[in-house]
Order: sequence, then structure tokens, then C-alpha cells
Amino acid sequence: MKNLGILLSGRGSNFEAIARNLANGQIPGARIAIVISNKPDAGGIETAKKLGIPSLVIPSKGVAREEHDRAVVAALQENKVDLVCLAGYMRLLSPWFVQQFPQRILNIHPSLLPAFPGLEAQQQAFAYGVKVSGCTVHFVDEELDHGAIIVQKAVTVLDSDDEHTLAEKILEQEHIAYSEAIRIVLERKYEVRGRKFVKT
Repeated sequence: MKNLGILLSGRGSNFEAIARNLANGQIPGARIAIVISNKPDAGGIETAKKLGIPSLVIPSKGVAREEHDRAVVAALQENKVDLVCLAGYMRLLSPWFVQQFPQRILNIHPSLLPAFPGLEAQQQAFAYGVKVSGCTVHFVDEELDHGAIIVQKAVTVLDSDDEHTLAEKILEQEHIAYSEAIRIVLERKYEVRGRKFVKT
């Protein structure tokens, strides 16, 4: 049984989708061992409690980044986490953190990377006038929204869309893409060649 560790800062809708897909058998041989938030008021922590999943708040406000990262890594290791999943975790991980879980940290980003990295990707894409947008699940490395791409899902941007409807369409695809990527990574049937993630 592989242990997932979920890191989140907000409502945790991707965490909910992962939990739902685990429950219905879409990610076999895995369970969520711990949910960690850096924000005490994160909705995802309440959801974890309702679902009976162990959760922990490690506040980041006023704490040096490395000190906070060490506390989070210690909690993940204590819970024997095999794969770390960032689900709306609004903190940059230090290079030291990434090195503790090489190619074992996943993130989901609401654009087709490398387009529109960073914050407010949906708004950036909409303002740019793209005709296609989507989401990307990728490995986390030392650079922002940069690691090898595992899964991407595209959505068509219609003339009738606004930022809100586009964000909703992308989020719907995120809920599918993240579980798909977790399943692929846990099966270990892949290689990373340079920047390319190749199924084997």
C-alpha cells in the first residue's frame, strides 16, 4: 500500500477529488496517510476531518521557510509518505525539501505548461486570448512550475467564456488529471528522459 501525503492551503477541491477516486478504486493500492496545511483555516483540513483522514496544521506565518519545510518533511516521513501531492499549496518548496522526495512530489497547475506559470494562470490565459487552455500535472523540481510533465488535459476557450467559466472548466479537468497522474506514477512504468516523461 502506497501512502500519499497531501499538502494544501485552501479548500482542497483536488484533495477531495483524489479522496473520492481512491474510494471508488480508480487509484488502486494507495491511501492518503496525512493531509497537511500551512493555514489553520484551510477548508481542506475540515474536509479531511469529515472523511476521517489524519490531518495536521503546520502554520507558516512568521516562520522561516527552511524551518517550516523541515517540520513538514518530518511529518511526511513520520507518516511514511511515498508520494507528496501539492493540492493548492501556496508555498514554494525549498530545494532541500525537493531533494528529500526526488521525483516523488507532484503538483497540478491550471494551465498548459510551460504557458502561464505562477499565480492566476486562468486569468493570464483568458487575458492573453488563448483558444485552448487546460491543466498540467508535473513533477516538482527546484524551479517554479517546471518539472517533467506527466499529464495534461486541454479545454477549448469559447467566445462565451469568462474567467469564471474557464476556471470551472479547467478545475473539472484537474479533478480527472491528478488521479490519472498519481496512478501512472505509482505504477512506476515510466522514465524521465531529460524533460520528457515517457511511459514504459
